[in-house]
Amino acid sequence: MDMLDTILARRSVRQYTADPIPEEKLNAILYAGLAAASSKNRRPWEFVVVRDRAMLNKLGACRPGASNLLGKCSAAIVVCADAELVDVWVEDCASAITQMHLMADATGVGSCWLQVRLRKAEDGRDTADVVRELLGIPAKYGVMAILTLGMPASHPSPHTVEELPLEKIHHEHF
Repeated sequence: MDMLDTILARRSVRQYTADPIPEEKLNAILYAGLAAASSKNRRPWEFVVVRDRAMLNKLGACRPGASNLLGKCSAAIVVCADAELVDVWVEDCASAITQMHLMADATGVGSCWLQVRLRKAEDGRDTADVVRELLGIPAKYGVMAILTLGMPASHPSPHTVEELPLEKIHHEHF
């Protein structure tokens, strides 16, 4: 049950210390994303790692409330994908982000998924357009989300199997 324990322990962390993320932990998080399943093994995603404080602050304006996360994290991974390569780039990116989220928690790094796709910036523009412009992401790339990263100031308690909504499991028919 080690994997289930890891999954249950993974929680979104929104408060970070000022400590930097060790390079080997950041690399493990990125490798986990690169190893994710993708449709036809096309791996359409691209990851933009942002550690520059000024850029993290600029990215904070991409969505209402985003500055609370991006202004305090040590790094962020912007997950985007070549939308011309596959029609299921959203699902592929979700798979990669989920694996990075799990690896972050498993290595003691806090993380939080900040949705970009289908969101609006504080100035009314599409959040994806703001992020694309700030980071020089080509127009053909869909921007899915930003995974904020930092050493956790605290970590929420793990979920338990007992609190899972088991009534959502159906056997043989709905």
